[in-house]
Amino acid sequence: MSLPVVLDPEARAEFDEAYDWYEGRRADRGDAFADEVRKVFDRIGGMPRLHAVGFGEVRMAVVRGFPYCVYYREEPSQVRVLAVFHSSRDPSIWQGRA
Repeated sequence: MSLPVVLDPEARAEFDEAYDWYEGRRADRGDAFADEVRKVFDRIGGMPRLHAVGFGEVRMAVVRGFPYCVYYREEPSQVRVLAVFHSSRDPSIWQGRA
């Protein structure tokens, strides 16, 4: 049984900004990014404990083919995505949300 994956507003904004950036660089690159992020969402919804806990109770899943990670927390009725975050950015930005 899969849990619903719910994005915090900041995570949604990060996802949208990254999509727009990739799409602006090359047609269909934004779609490729979105597809890989959705695969992560599907995976963490089905197996939320698949990835190791890294910061408090927050887990990290790598987005294949892109320098992004999805930071999330398993909750009783959902998987809550705190960040869709570029790996070169300062992690204290998303950690403040945890």
